[in-house]
Amino acid sequence: MKQVIIHSDGGCHGNPGPGGWGVVLTYGEHKRELSGGVPATTNNRMELQAAIAALSALKEPCEVEFHTDSQYVKNGVTKWMANWKRNGWRTQAKQPVKNADLWRELSAAVAGHKVKWHWVKGHAGDAGNERCDVLANEAIAQVKKSHTKEQLKTLLAEFSAAEKAGGKPADLFGN
Repeated sequence: MKQVIIHSDGGCHGNPGPGGWGVVLTYGEHKRELSGGVPATTNNRMELQAAIAALSALKEPCEVEFHTDSQYVKNGVTKWMANWKRNGWRTQAKQPVKNADLWRELSAAVAGHKVKWHWVKGHAGDAGNERCDVLANEAIAQVKKSHTKEQLKTLLAEFSAAEKAGGKPADLFGN
């Protein structure tokens, strides 16, 4: 199996708010950077989207050293996801898992790879994490540039209403 190092980060300006994610994949001498953004989302959704995009970019099964500053993602994959699946994507309290749509995607993206998850402290000088933060913020800036403040406000209101109603906010924004 090829050995790949992945760094990822996601974030929002406001939470919820315009969001972005960034990924750096390293295989030997080769590096690939990916990023994306959406007009209305949460930090956690962007962290999940980064991990999904990174693992989905791999074209064959790999051994992955995955570095994230998100305890939510790391703990979700390594501690919680197996029980969520067993419980029909419900928590121990029998509540629906928040962001279950993205957790399902991440579960599928992890399959076939041998992934070791590593937590890194954000904004603490880790070069891979810092680069991903730059990519995520550039994606957010692009989202803000391509939408008026009024459009962003409207999309945020729709996102928040969908979340409160228990719907899938991702269905509104395609991420």
